[in-house]
Amino acid sequence: MPVEFDEFDIEGPVLFIPTRHRDKRGVFAETFRHDDFRDVVGDIDLVQENQSISIPINTIRGLHFQTSPYAQGKLIRVTQGAILDVAVDIRPRSATFGQHIKIELSAENWYQLWIPDGFAHGFKTLQPDTHVMYKASNYYSPEHDRGIAWNDPDLAIDWQLYGQQAVISDKDRKQPKLADVGPETLGQMPPSHDFGALRTSVTALSANPQ
Repeated sequence: MPVEFDEFDIEGPVLFIPTRHRDKRGVFAETFRHDDFRDVVGDIDLVQENQSISIPINTIRGLHFQTSPYAQGKLIRVTQGAILDVAVDIRPRSATFGQHIKIELSAENWYQLWIPDGFAHGFKTLQPDTHVMYKASNYYSPEHDRGIAWNDPDLAIDWQLYGQQAVISDKDRKQPKLADVGPETLGQMPPSHDFGALRTSVTALSANPQ
């Protein structure tokens, strides 16, 4: 397999690491193979590819997801610059509901992060003029486009701003907290679920996979 992979403490996301071949000309790598990808993540087709260019450092995009039947998985990579990539588990019956992973993706490390549907995704740029590309398992649908507040205190995401101001779109400033997103969006919550306990129990997982 020309791409190595690793998993996280939260079930679902997968880190793909392409094997790079270097010589005096530069570098070559197979960055995506459909057969290898499906061997790892299952019977999933990637049907759309998107690109964003974020000029200022500390640009935050997210946290975004789409609802059924247009829920999306995303395979994220950075072709210029670097990001702190974040995926929040919003599967209502998941044991890790409300918890998140985060990892640095960059043009230098060539990492690609697979985020399956059932997660909200966002990132912060670590360098100016950062280019992010991602393949998606479903088409964009404005009617099913949803989000969660990037700074929801219950999620306890450390965006590593260190007192600096984040650059946020007007749309993302108005996103609701996870606790305010109803079952018609996420699905029915288990009777025992306690949003109030999330603030004290959630911790960000290591940026390093297992």
